[in-house]
Amino acid sequence: MKLRNIAIIAHVDHGKTTLIDVLLKQSGAFRDNQRTEERMMDSNDIERERGITILAKVTSLEWKDTRINIVDTPGHADFGGEVERILHMVDGVILLVDAAEGPMPQTKFVLGKALKLGLKPIVAINKIDKPEQRADEVLDEVFDLFASLDANEDQLDFPVLYGSAKQEWMSTEPEGPKENMDALLDMVLDKVAEPVSEEGSFKMLATTIQSDPFLGRILTGRIAAGTAIPNMAVKALSRDGKQVETGRISKIQAFRGLERTSIEQGEAGDIVSIAGLTKATVADTICSPDVTDPIQAQPIDPPTLSMTFRVNNSPLAGNEGSKVQSRVIRERLMKEAEGNVALKIEETEEPDAFIVSGRGELLLAILIENMRREGFELGVGRPRVVFQNDENGKLMEPIEEVIIDVDEEFSGAVVQKLQERKAELLEMRSSGANRSRLVFLAPTRGLIGYQAELMSDTRGSAIFNRLFHGYAPHKGPIQGRHTGVLLSNASGEAVAFALYNLEDRGPMMIEPGTKVYQGMIVGEHTRGNDLEVNVLKGKQLTNMRSSGKDDAVKLTTPIKLSLEAALSYIADDELVEVTPESIRLRKFLLDPNDRKRVSRAATKANT
Repeated sequence: MKLRNIAIIAHVDHGKTTLIDVLLKQSGAFRDNQRTEERMMDSNDIERERGITILAKVTSLEWKDTRINIVDTPGHADFGGEVERILHMVDGVILLVDAAEGPMPQTKFVLGKALKLGLKPIVAINKIDKPEQRADEVLDEVFDLFASLDANEDQLDFPVLYGSAKQEWMSTEPEGPKENMDALLDMVLDKVAEPVSEEGSFKMLATTIQSDPFLGRILTGRIAAGTAIPNMAVKALSRDGKQVETGRISKIQAFRGLERTSIEQGEAGDIVSIAGLTKATVADTICSPDVTDPIQAQPIDPPTLSMTFRVNNSPLAGNEGSKVQSRVIRERLMKEAEGNVALKIEETEEPDAFIVSGRGELLLAILIENMRREGFELGVGRPRVVFQNDENGKLMEPIEEVIIDVDEEFSGAVVQKLQERKAELLEMRSSGANRSRLVFLAPTRGLIGYQAELMSDTRGSAIFNRLFHGYAPHKGPIQGRHTGVLLSNASGEAVAFALYNLEDRGPMMIEPGTKVYQGMIVGEHTRGNDLEVNVLKGKQLTNMRSSGKDDAVKLTTPIKLSLEAALSYIADDELVEVTPESIRLRKFLLDPNDRKRVSRAATKANT
C-alpha cells in the first residue's frame, strides 16, 4: 500500500485534534454505529480536563489505496520539544490557522522548524464559520509569516484550503462546497511526497518513548531504511555513535486508526513502534548490528526556566501521599527526562533536592500535576530563569515574544504593567471588534506570575500568548510581588472566628477546619511586609448570657490558587507544598527565628 506521513501543526485551540476526529470518521476508520468521543486523540486525563494536547500522538487512516499516517502535535509553546522531535518523521505538514485569530506565536515557532527541514506545508484556514472570520486578511498574514521565516519559492507557493472542522468540511473555496473533508485528503495525496527510503540495513530513529506493563519499553519512530521483523537482532546507537545496548525486537506494532496493532514486518517509510530493548531512549538510532553511523537527530532548543523539587519536610508530610522519599522522587524525574527531551534534571549538593529545567511554567506544572496524581509529595520552589553568559562573559537572559489581544479600553493598563516588568512594546494595532493586538519583547522572569494580574486588569477579556524569542543582555532588577503574606504562628485547625477577625488584614487562602502549621501561608497581607497571625483562636466563652443573639460568622470566599497560580505567586523564600490532596503555600524556613537570622545576615552582606 502507498504511504504518506503528515503532521498537523497549529497554535493552541486552533482545532487540530477536532480535525483529526473528523478525518478518522469520514475515512471509514469507525463503523457507522460505533460510539466515539470528542477529541479522541487527547487520551490523557489532564489533556481531557484542560482541553489541550500535551503529547504528540500518531494515528492512521486509509484513503484511495493509500495509508496516511497523521501525527497530532501539541499547540502550546511549552511543549515545543514534542513538536521538534516528530517533524523529521513526516514528509509534509498541514498548517491549521484560525480564520479570526490568524497566525499566533506557536504557529510561527512550529512553521519555522518545518520550513527549516524543507517540508512544504498545506495551509488550512479553519473556523471559517465564525462571524468574526477574516479569511482573506489571515491568508495575507500567513504569506507574510512564510516570507519572514525565509521560505523558499517552492514553499511560498503553498496550497490553501478553507473550512470548519466543527462543521466537518474543507474546500478550496471559502464558500464551499460544505460537504466533507475529501478536498483535504485528496490534497495530501497530491501535494505530500511519498516517504523516501535509504538503501541498506534496518535503521530507525526513536522519536517517542512509552512504557507498557506487558511489553516494557516501546520506542516509536519512522523506519529510515530496510525492514524490521520480530526476533530480529538489533542494537541502539546514541547521537555520538556509541553503542547503548544490543537486543532483539520482541514485537512490532503499527498505528491503525486509534489502535496500535501487531504486524509481521515493518517497511521503510512507515511509522512503527518497537518493543524488546531496555535502555534505548529518545534520539537513539535502532539499527541492524552492521550499521555504524547513527541518524542525526534534530537539536532541541534549550530550557529557559528551572524549579527546585525537594522532599516535602513540612509537619504534615506523609499524611496524604505514599511516595515521599528522595530516592523515589529522583527515579521518577529521571524516568520523565528519558521520554521528554525538553526536560533537564540536575542533582544538587543537597541530597533531597533536584533542579528541573524546562521550556516554561506549564510544562513543569503538568509534570508536578502528574506526580501528585501518582501519590507523590513534593516541595517546589519558585520558577527561576536559566541565565547564560556570552563570549565576553556578559550575563544574558531569555526573552519572550508576547502577543496580547485585549479590549481597547484596557490596553493602556497592559502596556504600563508590562513596561514595569522591563518589556518593550513592538507593535500595537487593531484586531477588529474594538480589540487591540499588543506585541512585546519581555524578559521571561518578568512574565512569571503576570497572567493572573493580566486577567484581573482586563476583567478576564485578554488572550495571552508567549513564545521563546532568544537571549539578550540582562535587563536589570524587576520588582516582584507587591504584597506580603499572612503566616500561621501555630499548628492546628483554623477556626472561623479567627479568620473573620483577620479579614481586614487581607484576603485569606484557607477555610475553617483547614490544617495549618507554623510558617504556612494562610492569606495575603494588604501591606508589603509578612505578618504572623493566629488562625486557631476561638471565641472566648463565659457563663454570662449575652443580651442579643450572637450573629453567625459570615466569611468572605477564600482565594483558591491553582497549581500554576501558586507556583507563580510565591516569592524566592517560599515553597509550594504539593500532595495528592492539597496545594499549600509555606515559607522555606518555618521557624520565625531562623527567618530573622537569615534576613539579618542578608542585610549585613548587602551593607
